[in-house]
Amino acid sequence: MGRNTSLDERKSASGAAEELVHAGERPKSHIIRVIEGFETVMFRSKFETWPQTTDVPVSEDGRSKVAALLRRQGVNVKGLLKAAPVKEEPQPYIDVTGNLQVWRVSGQEKILLPASDQSKFYSGDCYIFEYSYPGQDKEEYLIGTWFGKNSVEDERASAISLASKMVESLKSLPAQARIYEGNEPIQFFSIFQSFIVFKGGLSYGYKNYILEKELPDETYNEDGIALFRVQGSGPENMQAMQVEPVASSLNSSYCYILHSDSSVFTWSGNLTTPDDQELVERQLDLIKPNVQVRSQKEGSESEQFWDLLGGKTEYPSQKIGREPECDPHLFSCVFTKGNLKMTEIYNFDQDDLMTEDIYILDCHSEIFVWMGQQVDSKNKMNALTIGEKFLEHDFLLEKLSRGTPVYIIREGSEPPFFTRFFEWDSAKSAMHGNSFQRKLALVKNGGTPILDKPKRRTPVSYGGRSSVPDKSQRSRSMSFSPDRVRVRGRSPAFNALAANFENPNARNLSTPPPVVRKVYPKSVTPDSAKLASKSAAIAAITASFEQPPPARQVIMPRSVKASPEAPKTPPASNSKENSMSTKIDSLTIQEDVKEGEAEDEEGLPTYPYERLKVISIDPVSEIDVTKRETYLSSAEFKEKFGMAKDAFYRLPKWKQNKLKMALQLF
Repeated sequence: MGRNTSLDERKSASGAAEELVHAGERPKSHIIRVIEGFETVMFRSKFETWPQTTDVPVSEDGRSKVAALLRRQGVNVKGLLKAAPVKEEPQPYIDVTGNLQVWRVSGQEKILLPASDQSKFYSGDCYIFEYSYPGQDKEEYLIGTWFGKNSVEDERASAISLASKMVESLKSLPAQARIYEGNEPIQFFSIFQSFIVFKGGLSYGYKNYILEKELPDETYNEDGIALFRVQGSGPENMQAMQVEPVASSLNSSYCYILHSDSSVFTWSGNLTTPDDQELVERQLDLIKPNVQVRSQKEGSESEQFWDLLGGKTEYPSQKIGREPECDPHLFSCVFTKGNLKMTEIYNFDQDDLMTEDIYILDCHSEIFVWMGQQVDSKNKMNALTIGEKFLEHDFLLEKLSRGTPVYIIREGSEPPFFTRFFEWDSAKSAMHGNSFQRKLALVKNGGTPILDKPKRRTPVSYGGRSSVPDKSQRSRSMSFSPDRVRVRGRSPAFNALAANFENPNARNLSTPPPVVRKVYPKSVTPDSAKLASKSAAIAAITASFEQPPPARQVIMPRSVKASPEAPKTPPASNSKENSMSTKIDSLTIQEDVKEGEAEDEEGLPTYPYERLKVISIDPVSEIDVTKRETYLSSAEFKEKFGMAKDAFYRLPKWKQNKLKMALQLF
């Protein structure tokens, strides 16, 4: 229905549609009413072509009830509508104080550019950039490729391959970007700040291509004729793009730099602002520094200026439009045998991103491919291909450009320019386990995720960035027993106890420490009962140290027995310490042996089966509801399950859960 149709016309159309559905032997159908400007993808797909969506014009004669009331009182409401809001400059949503490194791709190699040339690109070349910046609690990385309009396919493939290797070297933590010339996002320009694109190229691939095709080499020459269009929003976001040196390349909304040999002109269009003209001065310092410049205003140009451009001709006055950012659409992806299947998710939020799946967030001006931690490794390698397929199929029929920027985002390393589309909780993306385990952890902890302490990333150097930590970091890391090997699985109480009573002569033993399991299961948080029992055990051990140890044979490691330097009789002053160390090692090994035994043997209280059931009328509080069976006594456990606890825990997890469900313990 058109926007300007009357209510009677709409009622008539609806009635005619209902008559058409009920007439004849048509199958039962739903009638979907579509209003101009709000056509669905399914509706638009029925047409061969559909015009690009534009803003619906608003009438200046306010037709609302308020406007009608004002008109009845004699007020002229024409022109009283609120003016269209001024379009704000897009925000980069990225910290621009980080470190930048840029490489030019030449053949199968990449060449590191000096800092003075990092923002000077050529249209016939491909580039790789690595940008590191401070994140919320760690160093964040963005690795991207930039393809010039005239770059060759072989070097584009080389750039993607080299960039992927850089991502792998950082353990797949960085965000990755693929960017084409002319479609750069605001984040890219903000990172480079002053960005210049020259014509031609310097790479081996470009030079070889024009030689084979016998094409003229248009590579920028400082002494030749060159015309640059200057654009941007300020000193932190300004660009100079080399264009054809002809009058038709001018535009009244921009400022330009024209040079030939020693002659340099600046040209300002009538629609430019003082800020635009200031950017020209800044770009001159980069392109033609320390040269006398002649300023030209539109309409008062000199003859020499037009002669350099080949004569005066007509040129446009409207600014060059950029693809607008539209409302985001989230899609779940299935990629098999080169085929991409999409399912749109409406009213999405962060919880819709499942760690086992791949998703695409489409914002029209750029797309994001989000990869969960538990996605198959083959699909992770095809992330860029998935993004390319999405652009090719254009599922929303929005005329997506094949050059639209594509970002590859890894779960747990989401950059702020991606998370801004969600009400983001970084703690959720840092959780471990599959989707079910994460949901269960959130339910058990009242919606608050329990996380491991995030590991600080170690920067990788690519010819320039130092990867050595500062002195303060090194001194802190070495302050606690530098020559002591940390035993995996020991609780902090054990480590502290061992540090106080350990014999310093026994630290260099060649026998490796025993591999022990964690005191508590991974999915269980120790409750007060466990902590109390563990504290009681440690207190009992500590009390026993105050009494002389009974005479018994001490089992020494093989390396100590075989070593001729090992004393046969330990010094009397160290007898307590040696005995303590032996007890701790013995206790640790006992924990390792008891890995499959029942939890109640580690000090857990026991309760009757009737109180542990899910539907118990007198339930036990302060227990781990996912491990109800561990609170049964050994006798009652064997009676209910028909097997001992150690036999039960050797069963597959699914079979354990099935038996527990049958006994209403799960």
